[in-house]
Amino acid sequence: MTDYVITVPGTFVHGITDAQRSSVERKLRPQDPANTDFGESEELSLLAVQDGNTFSVRLEVEAASRSEAEADAVRLVSAALRDSGFSEEDAPLGPAAVTGIDREF
Repeated sequence: MTDYVITVPGTFVHGITDAQRSSVERKLRPQDPANTDFGESEELSLLAVQDGNTFSVRLEVEAASRSEAEADAVRLVSAALRDSGFSEEDAPLGPAAVTGIDREF
């Protein structure tokens, strides 16, 4: 198994409140990339919201393959958003991308 740092982009169509942001971050905290060597050195944040309400979520995911890691990350982000009150239309996601790999040889 390999540890991947996956970035999942999206847009908050109607914005995000501080309470919603805290809820999303709390639900994703176990996958926070800051807990990895890569995340610490790159100072990665779990949820970054930019002007225009675009956002990116960075997660640490353990998986057997790149595609499995990307799919797991999208599933985790979707669930956290849904549980925090966002529908798929309120916070559509873009394609996930691998931004770091920590593989033990």
